[in-house]
Amino acid sequence: MEVGQVRQRRLSDDIVAQLETMILEGTLRAGERLPAERALAEQFGVNRHTIRRSLASLCSQGLVRITQGSGTYVEDFAVDLVLGKRTRHQQGLAQAGLRGSLVVLHAQTTRATAALAKALQVPARSPLLALRVRGDAEGQPLHISERYFLLPRFENLAAVVRETGSITAGFTAHGVADYTRRESRITAELPSPEVAAQLRQTTSRPVLQVESLNVDLAGTPIEWARAWFAGDRVKLTIDHDEHA
Repeated sequence: MEVGQVRQRRLSDDIVAQLETMILEGTLRAGERLPAERALAEQFGVNRHTIRRSLASLCSQGLVRITQGSGTYVEDFAVDLVLGKRTRHQQGLAQAGLRGSLVVLHAQTTRATAALAKALQVPARSPLLALRVRGDAEGQPLHISERYFLLPRFENLAAVVRETGSITAGFTAHGVADYTRRESRITAELPSPEVAAQLRQTTSRPVLQVESLNVDLAGTPIEWARAWFAGDRVKLTIDHDEHA
């Protein structure tokens, strides 16, 4: 890469970082229109090509939307997801007036580690189905998750989820008519490069990590999951209503 191209990329990255900070801190508010390219170029002392590159990067991260003939606006896309006794991805999105589904990125058979064996109440090294899943809403990735299910009880679950985009449908196909969330543990952390790439964000922006355990109506653990939620696109609400 030539020296000029390297310098242009660094300038673009600097502009992205500054605008990202202004958006996340609320200096640029949701729905607000950004100045025109010419004004931004003058503000940052760069050419319009560099500004276009910076705005395209912000758009790919889901922070702004570019409307042809109108301008660039701070994205006001944010979903309030409820973590309660019954947590369902598609149902939660429907309540927010959005459409979405789960996409299986990878599926494999693995063996339970000591931690997974304890959570799922099975012997260590028991066979498990491991799914890598992305949760989308209106074309935007909301979360990436690693999910573990008992085998052979849920041996065809991956195929059902691929077809339907729903874990609930996968459980139903395996005789689990209903299930509940026993616990959810939430922490904030910086994402790995892989998670950041899948969420279309930078590694410098924190994500919300949620570890959860679902059980069937007999109280038997059926799924342990770790999910990383895009912090700027998701608000998590904890529902303490045991009758939900």
